Amino acid sequence: MKTLVFCFLILCMHSLKMFYTASYEVTNFPEFVIVGMVDDFQIDYYDSNTKRVEPRQDWMNKVTDDDADFWEWLTERAVVAQHVFKVNLDNLKRRFNQTGGVHIVQVMYGCEWDDETGDVNGYDQYGYDGEDFIVLDTKTMTWVAAQQQAVFIKQEWNKDKAELEDLKNYYTNECPDWLKKYVNYGRSSLMRTNLPTVSLLQKTPSSRVTCHATGFYPNRATMFWRKDGEELHKDVDKGEILPNHDGSFQISADLQLPSDDWGKYDCVFQLSGVKEDIVTKLDKREIKTNYGKTSMRSDEREDLTVTVGLVLLVNEEESGTSRGGGRANYCSGKGHQ
Repeated sequence: MKTLVFCFLILCMHSLKMFYTASYEVTNFPEFVIVGMVDDFQIDYYDSNTKRVEPRQDWMNKVTDDDADFWEWLTERAVVAQHVFKVNLDNLKRRFNQTGGVHIVQVMYGCEWDDETGDVNGYDQYGYDGEDFIVLDTKTMTWVAAQQQAVFIKQEWNKDKAELEDLKNYYTNECPDWLKKYVNYGRSSLMRTNLPTVSLLQKTPSSRVTCHATGFYPNRATMFWRKDGEELHKDVDKGEILPNHDGSFQISADLQLPSDDWGKYDCVFQLSGVKEDIVTKLDKREIKTNYGKTSMRSDEREDLTVTVGLVLLVNEEESGTSRGGGRANYCSGKGHQ
């Protein structure tokens, strides 16, 4: 058996992302939800039914070592945000001349930190009913309208220089500071490297062959097919990296059935932090399938979990100009929310 020698590199890029969603007439879904993520791990959760922020990782409980009332304080802020979002949603419905029906206002904001270079980058994106609405360009610290209905708000928010300065401080200092603290809390989980299980899958004898890797971490990985050692681009369909329920990830790449020697083909999986590739030869005997004698077991198929990218919150009072509950004011002080 060949022994693999691994070289673990520095996994340097980290991220803190907050997702807010306020909804109207969405069946079996809370009217307001907050989800916090660090390096694609969910760290906390709040909704309008429970009315309490709760940790989603054991290592997040370490925050109370520094601040005993952290979760209570965060809950208070979340309750405030819930009321602000209800007003925002009502105002947007009027701005778009809408009455009934399903409507959703969303926000995604946060920051990235490179622990090797020290570089930081912030983002603050807003949307309504699945469409971009207004976005903060954190390089120029100006708001950019994505829809005509957002132009007036953009103009008013760009006039508020004090608020923009607070936001700049949040994204260049406060947000990265919290991110660094959370990464330190969860270092054993966030800095680990897990190799995947790689399988060859096929639905029918004439369908494409899927190379599927699951259970790897971190999510900085690539997969491709090769022929005679050269990467293939034709007759190959690469899938996106998707999350599993346990915090690991999965990826797949489909190959159109070759008409020549199958022995010329192999699937290559590369994971950041691991020097040696995982190479799987295209071999009919190794293909798991749901036809014939080698039916694919249910425990060999990972559920594909799609994480909905939540975009946008709008802080708009009756005049349409207020940033009430804005990022800098709402997030400054003790926590990321």
